[in-house]
Amino acid sequence: MPVRPVLATALAAVALLCAAAGPAGADPAETIGVDATGRIAPDGTITLSGGYRCTAGTGPVFVGSSVSQSDPHVQHGVGGSLAQCDGAEHRWQNSGKVSSEDLKAGPAHVRAALVEMRPAGIAVLPALHAVADQDVTLAQS
Repeated sequence: MPVRPVLATALAAVALLCAAAGPAGADPAETIGVDATGRIAPDGTITLSGGYRCTAGTGPVFVGSSVSQSDPHVQHGVGGSLAQCDGAEHRWQNSGKVSSEDLKAGPAHVRAALVEMRPAGIAVLPALHAVADQDVTLAQS
C-alpha cells in the first residue's frame, strides 16, 4: 500500500480525535476555515479546500479533513496536507477517494483541523492548533 494514502488516513483520524477534544490552549490567532463548496468526482474522489493561519510549532503541522453526509457519526477522512505555519494566511486543499459509496452530490458536513505532530521524548503526540466545522455542498465535478 502506498505511504501517502496511509499517512493521509492517519492524519485525518488524528484530526478527528483531537477535534473531538477541542483546541485546548490554542492560540486565537490560529484559524482554519472551510470553503462552502466541495467537489465529488465520478470516481468518488472528494476535494475539500479552505484557508488557514498558524504560527510555528516544534513539529510539522498538517491540515486534516473529513466529510460526513447522511449519518453525522460516520466521518470519512479526506486527505491530509502539510501546513506552512508562518503567521500568514494560506490556502489548503485535500483530496481523497473515500472507501464508502455513501457520499453523493448535495449537502454535507466538513471538519478540518490543523494538527501538529509534536515531539515528546521518544514519542510524537498530536497537538491541535485549530478546528472548523462547516456545512458545505458537494458539487459533482
